Amino acid sequence: MSNLEVAPDEMVCGSAQSHAGVELLVPRNVPLGGPRAMDVRRTLPQKQRSLVGAWCFLDHFGPDPVGETGGMAVPRHPHTGLQTVSWLFTGEVEHRDSAGFHAMVRPGELNLMTAGRGISHSEFSTPETSVLHGAQLWVALPDSARHVSPTFAHHRPEPLTGTGFAVSVFLGSLTVLQDHGADLHSSSPVATHTELLGAEIRLEPHTSIRVAVKAKHEHGVLLDSGTLHVGVDELPVDHLAYLPTGTQEITLTSGDQPVLALLIGGEPLGEQILMWWNFVGRTHDEVVEYRRQWQAEIGEEPGDTGSKRFGDFPSDTPAPLPAPVLPSVRLRPRD
Repeated sequence: MSNLEVAPDEMVCGSAQSHAGVELLVPRNVPLGGPRAMDVRRTLPQKQRSLVGAWCFLDHFGPDPVGETGGMAVPRHPHTGLQTVSWLFTGEVEHRDSAGFHAMVRPGELNLMTAGRGISHSEFSTPETSVLHGAQLWVALPDSARHVSPTFAHHRPEPLTGTGFAVSVFLGSLTVLQDHGADLHSSSPVATHTELLGAEIRLEPHTSIRVAVKAKHEHGVLLDSGTLHVGVDELPVDHLAYLPTGTQEITLTSGDQPVLALLIGGEPLGEQILMWWNFVGRTHDEVVEYRRQWQAEIGEEPGDTGSKRFGDFPSDTPAPLPAPVLPSVRLRPRD
C-alpha cells in the first residue's frame, strides 16, 4: 500500500504512555488517487496515537464498488524499514515486487511483505473484482532488523470457530476462552521481528467472546461493521479502540447486527521512528536520502543509481510513482 497524499506529513512516532480504559481513535478519510479515487479510512498514524505495538499504519477501505471508483490501482512505489500486511474481506489484489515475488491477495489470506533496507511493489485489484473491501497495515521494523533483505510471506489461517463466532489469527497467537469446554488456541507460523498479534473476528448477533492476550502488549480493535462493545465501551464503526498494556483479557460483545472486526496488538516498540510518505527511518537525513535514491532510480531526478536500493521491475508495467516534494523545513516531531 502506498501513501498517495500529495503533501504527506512527517510523523515522529513513539510509544505513548499507557493509561487505564479504552481510548477511541477516530478515522480520517484519505483518497487514493485522482477524481475516481477509492477512499480509505486511516486510523494510524494520528496525533493522538501513532503506534499500537509496532503497528504504525492502518488503512481500512470498502466495501468499494470497483466499477465506479476504479478500485485499487497503485503503481510501483518504494518502502523502507517496514513490513506491509494485506488482509482482504472481499475482492482480489495482484501484488508484484522488486524482490521477485508475485502473489494474489485474497480474502482470509495473509500477505506480508518485508521491505527491510528497500523494496518497491505495485498493487492492482483484478478485473474479476467487483467489490473491494479490507485493510492494509504497516509494521515498523525495529532498528536491529530494518536493514534486512526484502522478502515475502503468505499464510492462510484456519479459523477458530464456536457458537456464533469465527476467529482467524494471521499473526502471533491468541486464545479464545470458553466457559464450557476447552479453550481454543491458534498461532501463526509467520515470523515477525517484534511480538505482534493480528486476527480477524466475526461474531453473529448477540454473541460474546473472551480472548486472552499478553499483558505486556498493547492492543487495538478496529470495527468494520456491526454493533460491538469492547468490554463495557461501545465502539463506533470504522473507529479503533486502543487498550493499553496490562490488559490480560478482552471481552467482545455483538449487538443486534453481526460484527466484522480486526484485533491488532504487540509489545510496545520502545523506539522513535520517523515516517514520511512510504519511508520509515530514524532521521531527516536518512529519509531525504531514501527519496533521492528512489527519484534517481526511476529517472525523475539526476543522481547515482548504482546501489539500486529499490530493485528492478518488469519494463511492461505502469510507470512508477514519483515521490512528493519534501517540506521546506527539516522533518521533525510535531508539537
